Amino acid sequence: MNLHQFAETHEVTNQPPSLDGTNLYRIDLPLQEWSRRFDAGWAESRIDAYGALAGGPLMEAGFAANQNKPVFISHDRYGHRIDLVEFHPAYHELMRTAVEHGLTGLPWTDPQPGAHVARASMTYLHSQAEAGSGCPLTMTFASVPAMRLQPDLAEQWLPKILATQYDSRNVGMAHKAGVTIGMAMTEKQGGTDVRANTTKAYPVGASGPGQAYELVGHKWFCSAPMCDAFLTLAQTDKGLTCFLLPRHRPDDTRNQFYIQRLKNKLGNWSNASSEVEFRGALAWMVGEEGRGVPTIIEMVAMTRFDCMVGSSALMRQALTQASHHCAHRKVGGKLLSEQPLMQNVLADLALESEAALALSLRMGRALDHLDDEHEAKFARLVTAVGKYWICKRAPAMINEAAECMGGAGYVEESILPRLYREAPVNSTWEGSGNVQCLDVLRALSKEPGVLDVLFGELGDGHGDKRLAAHISQLQAAFKDPADIQYRARQLTEDIALGLQAKLLLEAGNAAVSDAFIVSRLGSAGRVYGTLPRGLEVEAIVARSTPQGF
Repeated sequence: MNLHQFAETHEVTNQPPSLDGTNLYRIDLPLQEWSRRFDAGWAESRIDAYGALAGGPLMEAGFAANQNKPVFISHDRYGHRIDLVEFHPAYHELMRTAVEHGLTGLPWTDPQPGAHVARASMTYLHSQAEAGSGCPLTMTFASVPAMRLQPDLAEQWLPKILATQYDSRNVGMAHKAGVTIGMAMTEKQGGTDVRANTTKAYPVGASGPGQAYELVGHKWFCSAPMCDAFLTLAQTDKGLTCFLLPRHRPDDTRNQFYIQRLKNKLGNWSNASSEVEFRGALAWMVGEEGRGVPTIIEMVAMTRFDCMVGSSALMRQALTQASHHCAHRKVGGKLLSEQPLMQNVLADLALESEAALALSLRMGRALDHLDDEHEAKFARLVTAVGKYWICKRAPAMINEAAECMGGAGYVEESILPRLYREAPVNSTWEGSGNVQCLDVLRALSKEPGVLDVLFGELGDGHGDKRLAAHISQLQAAFKDPADIQYRARQLTEDIALGLQAKLLLEAGNAAVSDAFIVSRLGSAGRVYGTLPRGLEVEAIVARSTPQGF
């Protein structure tokens, strides 16, 4: 018997075609519609081009960057302390591509209606390919409003922060055309409570905004420690203050910025997060002395927005993988996507994904119009609402999407495990769920007109009795001040759902809006796949399933 004839034991069948190289923008009808709806139509060719990159070379680079984690090198071979973090070339490819396409500066360099939405749309595509690189990209983008509070420093740094050139070399800012910015706020003893920070700042000469100080202390989380400079917080005689701390001093010597170790994290593997010490590190005061939190909150507002966008992106990529798998995988001789219970699950996941995208890009539109009082107050509130709700929904949604694929969604060759590991970072970073919900209460109680803007935005239900009833219940809930902190999560959830329902109604796709309202504002089940009868689930699934395969 010739045993070689049995070398191939079976024919590979019943597998979906590869999505490798797919333009992520062209297979995403909701993204196309929502970006145009919020004024980013002028940037469609740019977004489309980034969709091709995200689904092709950046997707490949994302896998490589996660398989080859950053490595901390404390000393060189001669014994000199160097504090370097080395990254795989794929990570630098991700960073370079994003910076060159304006993901760190588009709304600041080309401020026009739709600029924030266009940049968010490209970030949404980038984060589907690889989310870890999003941390330094986001912080660089978000540093601009804070830096503008200190014009002398802004004049020196902003041209390079806003440049579309990426330079990963370990050299001083003066030798680079473009720089990246990080952030270091939290300390061991305080965490979220940054007012408990103990890092001290000592003036080198004259004191006050724009002046040089030396910082002594530690930071428990410093993400992306190879950035060129960091916005950080330290105590002066007048209280907690914001500083810009570069990695190199003006004379090109390394600053007294020491990496203690890299964090061994649940996810976010391609990005280095670290514990650091400042041992007389040279830094410059940004903004008013003793007003460090209000100064750095200018940055935090933007990073929280990117948490919304990033979580929406993770959900979308999970949905793309699950819906594509089910559109080609047969069980019992019938495609999974044609089977009623799977249609229920996929449609439910699609609703979650599109509602997250809609609220995120609506937030982008508000950022494009901050000169309008309504939009500014909307942004103040929804930064916290959206950051809480969208980031909170992502892990369970991605888990369900992975389950749609069975074992194929549980192995590292699939992107689903990486998406699942990545999801919790957005709900934790820049303030956990409770912090966001308390910030919602703070905005509504301490900033005049925010509550009126919320209910002005929600309107009367836009002709839908179910939404109208939800709005009425929400109004009644805010009229009752008793135990309001205890109820903060429920109130924030109800705001988010009301806004998402309103946006979907306005967009005019009745299949989507009706299913969302009846399931989210009604009495649907507590897990995905419990949509009630009578909905157009086939149309909802088709809307979010990659076509042309």
